Amino acid sequence: MTYRLRDHTADVAVEATADSLAAVFADVAAGLTAAMCEDPPAGGDRFTMEIAAESGEAALFDYLDRLIYERDVRGVLPVDHDCRVRPAATDDRGDDPGHDDTWVVEASARGVPLREVTARDVKAVTYSEMVLEQRGGEWYAYVVFDV
Repeated sequence: MTYRLRDHTADVAVEATADSLAAVFADVAAGLTAAMCEDPPAGGDRFTMEIAAESGEAALFDYLDRLIYERDVRGVLPVDHDCRVRPAATDDRGDDPGHDDTWVVEASARGVPLREVTARDVKAVTYSEMVLEQRGGEWYAYVVFDV
């Protein structure tokens, strides 16, 4: 797990670096969990989700937004994140060949019932200052959450 919580005025930011796109998505999700609860207990059932979006940033945003939605609707704290991310198809030059520009996130998490934890309220993920990019051989992400 390679993420850091960063102070950000009245919000909280998560910065993550990982060797794969899927790992950086999972690490940002782990940072979201840490922003809500420092030490989540064991237990809870795994749930799955699939998100499709038009760009990497939109896929990351929609994935994190879905985790917050699951918290609110299911009444669970999502923990132990696992992701697979398929970026839009590109040709050897990095140009879109025109047949599929959809990013897909297939993910799962363990949902710890909120009644079993003391959790800080994270209201929403924001596009404010969001970064998702490759730096050298690693993926880097920076996401700000409204608290």
